[in-house]
Amino acid sequence: MSTSSQTPHLWEIDHPYYCTEGNYFVPGTRWHEVHDEYDSWDEFHEEWGSTDEDMNLVFRWDWKRADPQDYEPYGEEVPADRLHIYWVLQRKAILRSTECVVTEADEPAVRAWLAERAKTITAIWAPITLADSEEVAR
Repeated sequence: MSTSSQTPHLWEIDHPYYCTEGNYFVPGTRWHEVHDEYDSWDEFHEEWGSTDEDMNLVFRWDWKRADPQDYEPYGEEVPADRLHIYWVLQRKAILRSTECVVTEADEPAVRAWLAERAKTITAIWAPITLADSEEVAR
């Protein structure tokens, strides 16, 4: 089921709370400026895969998988898995999102790409450690 006994598959992770696509302050007529959808991981990666990690900061991702019980009893096709990625384009303070269709076979490439992006947000928070927050709480 999981990639190892300690590492769950990306579709098994349920992040706390949720994030909404796009940008609350952008009207629907300009939605294309703050949200993009792609038919595959490869298509997404071609456009966003090598973008600058500092200017295009990934702050969250969600691998969303539909529950077959919501579709199969009604004879409906279960939608494909989708990877949602939430960004802050820091230089211009733009909040935006992307989503793409993914398959289980895409997981190693997705995981590797996310790991590279995690380095940037980790560096931002590096001066603050969990040990610091635990000590303040005492």
